[in-house]
Amino acid sequence: MLSLPSSSSPEAWFLRRILTAVGQPPIRLDLGSHAVSPPGASPIATVVIRNRVALLKMMLQPEVGFGDGYAKGDIAVEGDLVGFLEAVYRSWPAVSSRRLRQLAARWMQSLRANTLRRSRNNVHQHYDLNTDFYQRWLDAELVYTCAYFPSPEATLEEAQIAKMDLVCRKLQLQRGESVVEAGCGWGALALHMARHYGARVKAFNLSHEQIVYARQRARQEGLDSQVEFIEDDYRNISGHFDVFASVGMVEHVGLSRHAELGRVIHRSIGNSGRGLLHFIGRNSPQPFSGWMRKRIFPGAYAPALCEALEILQPGNFAVCDVENLRLHYAKTLEHWLARFERSAELVSAMYDAPFVRAWRLYLAGSLAAFRTGALQLFQITFAGSECRRLPWTRAHLYEAEERLRQPKWMQTMS
Repeated sequence: MLSLPSSSSPEAWFLRRILTAVGQPPIRLDLGSHAVSPPGASPIATVVIRNRVALLKMMLQPEVGFGDGYAKGDIAVEGDLVGFLEAVYRSWPAVSSRRLRQLAARWMQSLRANTLRRSRNNVHQHYDLNTDFYQRWLDAELVYTCAYFPSPEATLEEAQIAKMDLVCRKLQLQRGESVVEAGCGWGALALHMARHYGARVKAFNLSHEQIVYARQRARQEGLDSQVEFIEDDYRNISGHFDVFASVGMVEHVGLSRHAELGRVIHRSIGNSGRGLLHFIGRNSPQPFSGWMRKRIFPGAYAPALCEALEILQPGNFAVCDVENLRLHYAKTLEHWLARFERSAELVSAMYDAPFVRAWRLYLAGSLAAFRTGALQLFQITFAGSECRRLPWTRAHLYEAEERLRQPKWMQTMS
């Protein structure tokens, strides 16, 4: 049992314990009657804890206690929220043993494996929010995954189109080819593949709200004969395809279901197909954010690269290319957070103030995580052992970008 120093009040002792638990970042914890900060540090932000219940919850579970307290309004951050979170990410003590991190990650995943029923419930909780809410802060195409910025000055709309085009170039997509997409969001990528590359796409998604929107778009654009949006789990994909694509879904599969996803991929494209996985990951195995799993992304897990490769190994898929777009996701989140803040009053009217604070914390925390390297964004392209469409160089990935960077008169001549 922990004992309190005789010269210290319980409140001050709790504050110091919380500060130590998160690695002594340069911040100030303020309970009103007591405040602490690391010796000699110049605090970059002040965390105001408005009652002792919130203090106790932070003491017991610093991350979940802080997140829930912030959302409820029992905790406030005075100063730059993103800067504060970056400081915490940089100081938060890492588990010393890589093996311990891996065991902890696998144990957490085994507790709540993503069964068919649980996956549907998880998707419903996050993605079946009103589409109008997402339209307030995403781009015009409603692409809810990392964008690709050919230059830092590109707009979010330009960067999301560039991302979809980059994915298609990485897949060397050809007219008339068949594609299966696992986790299609509001349908932007599937429609892009059909519209600009002449592909035939079957796109799977568990979100009813998103599927309804995607089908409507396909009809409006006259692409419903090329693109079929299917409201179903990726595990129920059937048929044979030239290409398998998954952008932003691997994080929702769960570590214990990686082998299952691998079998679906092999069943879909066999030994002759090729594919791409685009997902949030980490440098090493460790549990996903407890607060994020509880309040924002139930069932989520961001795999380390070595864990994601386990999806492909049983099918004898060759990894053709790996790219890390971490800085592009940080840039994407800068745009999302700025747009979200401009719409905060409207979002509060749609839901409530705690919802706004929770989503602000989610977006700001994600931005801080990608800036500091706590999270990564991987794109893996792969091919079956009998695939005949393998690029000789990477020139096909960047020729289009170079053309866009040329002056207008040069583009006309070339």
